[in-house]
Amino acid sequence: MSFSVWAPSHERVQVRVGGRDHGMAAGEGGWWHSDVPSVPGTDYAFVLDGSGDALPDPRSSWQPNGVHAASRVYDHNTFEWTDRSWTGRGLPGAVVYELHIGTFTSAGTFDGAVERLDHLVELGVTHVEVMPVNSFDGTAGWGYDGVLWGAVHEPYGGPDGFKRFVDACHGRGLAVLLDVVYNHLGPSGAYLDRFGPYFAGSNDWGPGLNLDGAGSDEVRRYVVDNALGWLRDFHVDGLRLDAVHALVDRSALHVLEQLAVEVDALSAAVGRPLTLIAESDLNDARLVTAREGGGYGLHAQWSDDLHHALHVALSGETFGYYPDFEGRLAETLREVFFHAGTWSSFRGRHHGRPVDRDRLPGYRFLAYLQNHDQVGNRATGDRLSATVPWQRQAVGAAIVFCMPYTPMIFMGEEWAASTPWQFFASFPDPELAEAVRTGRRREFGRHGWGESEVPDPIDPETVRRSTLRWDEVSTPGHRELFDLYRALIALRRSRPELVDPRLDRFVVREEGSVLVLHRGSLRVVCNLGEDAEVRLDVEAGEVLLASAEVKVDGQAVHLPADSFAILESASVTPRIPGRASRPR
Repeated sequence: MSFSVWAPSHERVQVRVGGRDHGMAAGEGGWWHSDVPSVPGTDYAFVLDGSGDALPDPRSSWQPNGVHAASRVYDHNTFEWTDRSWTGRGLPGAVVYELHIGTFTSAGTFDGAVERLDHLVELGVTHVEVMPVNSFDGTAGWGYDGVLWGAVHEPYGGPDGFKRFVDACHGRGLAVLLDVVYNHLGPSGAYLDRFGPYFAGSNDWGPGLNLDGAGSDEVRRYVVDNALGWLRDFHVDGLRLDAVHALVDRSALHVLEQLAVEVDALSAAVGRPLTLIAESDLNDARLVTAREGGGYGLHAQWSDDLHHALHVALSGETFGYYPDFEGRLAETLREVFFHAGTWSSFRGRHHGRPVDRDRLPGYRFLAYLQNHDQVGNRATGDRLSATVPWQRQAVGAAIVFCMPYTPMIFMGEEWAASTPWQFFASFPDPELAEAVRTGRRREFGRHGWGESEVPDPIDPETVRRSTLRWDEVSTPGHRELFDLYRALIALRRSRPELVDPRLDRFVVREEGSVLVLHRGSLRVVCNLGEDAEVRLDVEAGEVLLASAEVKVDGQAVHLPADSFAILESASVTPRIPGRASRPR
């Protein structure tokens, strides 16, 4: 077998196979190569300049003994896929479900997650977004401290386990999106800097990647090849790109645009849609603008502004970065970003730029009531359902599912799970573990939380507390919300007005605590205040779905507090999809 590694600044490189060191020959561009008899399952590592330290392969596909140990040869061709008929799913009309393998089930494995996929099918989601699964130090963690980007975390089930999960999803008609982190590496087990100039500068999480300096060509290939590998070798349908604003790249061709170009080429080759979704703090739609229009050509991005406006309206919280969003719900729902060249008090500067609502489709922006960040980065990891009644959360869900954006659900949200989702890690190094523990408590102490109130992220009990309790789904107060989520998704799927992505046709009317969304012939009426009578601009017809008893009298709709109703407008003739009128 041929072993290769990029180590441009070293004078001698060896590969250790079966306990023996074998010399490697220097090739072009700083690459080293060696042919050593081996088979899949063989352990190997690299030794640089005779140091004696055996380091794992930066491009490892398998780390069965952890991130500090030797890599293991893995053959992607040996897995027997059953998804040959899978043709993929595009993002328009999608419903995304974000989950964390380690806490989605008590087993904390891919196989354990497979046992709950039928729940997602019943709910009606189309895409499963899996939080990072690449190798990190320890057994439990969110996944954002990964250090070997191509190796699947062994405690979850390793590479074969992930393939079984993807295969099972495809068998049920579910597309799989994988969360990947290219803006930094974790603090333990990151040996890239020993091999070459992978890092340059720093960001909030540590050293940043060298994307535009000397030696950056191979670093960029490291990123792009890793992304292509998940999509090609693991049959993943798309990637969620973590915090792309931290990717500092002054090249004429930004690495994100390079990635979009190569993913489009792979999509054509495999014959199914492949999706790139960015998480960005920039509020800049250039990320999701087509390359022909001068953008990067990514397919979608998260919109935290939509979350913030919804959260303030539902919970009444106005601390941290929330104050700017008070009373701004309708405006933000219409414009995608509230901060669109406007003053951000949290940042102390103007921020963002407007979205071109005439040209950009709404499905390129993900909307959500909750996600792993907005729950897990609260001091106690409390969910929205710990703050507001499930009936009020249901109103928020109606808004999310009836907007022209791509809705996303965070695991357990659909039944108002009682379990929090807290920050946790399991670094074996005692000093690092204590630094994480102290840092977490100090961070929230600045915001008025006592140390005893902040969960210990290293305590295994924190992981157990954060693991979903599936016995709740069928119990009172949980089943009602699940049924409403399911009904909302089914209605969204059956009525083309609700998936219409044209932002220039999306009208939002707000009167006090009452919000009305105009979706073609439908009106989505939401009461987030006291008992109210709402007068519509059209005569109300059939009530398609409601979360409480609704009285309709002509243009007047009587709606209890914390409830919603979706109505057909009797005075508007519904448009039939595919039958456009001809000009005379």
